[in-house]
Amino acid sequence: MEKNNVSAKINWFPGHMKKTIGEIREKLKIVDVVIYVLDSRAPISSINPSLSRLSEGKPILYIFNKVDLADEARVRELSKGYKSENSDYCIMNSTLSGASKIIKQKILSLTKSKLDRMKNKGLKAIIRSIVVGVPNSGKSTLVNNLCGKAKAVTGNRAGVTKQTQWVSIGDNIELCDTPGTLYPNLENQNVAKKLFFIGSIKDEVVADINTLAVELIALISEKYNTLLQKRFGEDLTLEGIAKERSFIVSGGELDIERAANAVIDDFRKCRIGKITLD
Repeated sequence: MEKNNVSAKINWFPGHMKKTIGEIREKLKIVDVVIYVLDSRAPISSINPSLSRLSEGKPILYIFNKVDLADEARVRELSKGYKSENSDYCIMNSTLSGASKIIKQKILSLTKSKLDRMKNKGLKAIIRSIVVGVPNSGKSTLVNNLCGKAKAVTGNRAGVTKQTQWVSIGDNIELCDTPGTLYPNLENQNVAKKLFFIGSIKDEVVADINTLAVELIALISEKYNTLLQKRFGEDLTLEGIAKERSFIVSGGELDIERAANAVIDDFRKCRIGKITLD
């Protein structure tokens, strides 16, 4: 399909995120492993370069979360590049039970050298980990799963977790949950838009929802055009979608903004299908 040449610009970096990055920098001095939660619908775009630089040198466990909403085959292909001597990954839906066991095993495996050192001294090590990621990637849901109870506030929108908090998840592992953070300057607008599409950037900070919906349609159509047509019909313009859905305002005009919101909402709620944008 023909792409729209008009582009909407996104720029959002709330003041509390600068404070959070500072807190994470301090916490990283005492943690043994970083748990990096990525949204499987846009996992590469979920990686915050600021956090990546701060965590350099620490073992990292990448969690490809929300795989139930994503193209799992694509996610598995992407995830292979995240395993090394000092890193590992899990692909999961953190709302399901059973996620905690494999994550704890991988945390212990990544910190084996510390565990062995402490064991040789006749001591039992406490492993400290920190959960980081962009807003709405499912960090707090994962923390609650690991704890076995609701200790962290959750919600399907950006900015639910407001402050860092430490919790124990058993097996001598302590975990610090942190608020979601974005880049201070969203220079790469392709990344910024993908973060908006997955709900990591609040809807209310975006002015031109119609243009963004057109760009989302164009992005999805590159690999998943059949899913789009099955959901919205053959005419994938906002006008065509408004006609298909009978979105009409008073006077008989098409409700284009309602069609735009429907496209974005249907993507986020997996009504179009399981899609990975990266």
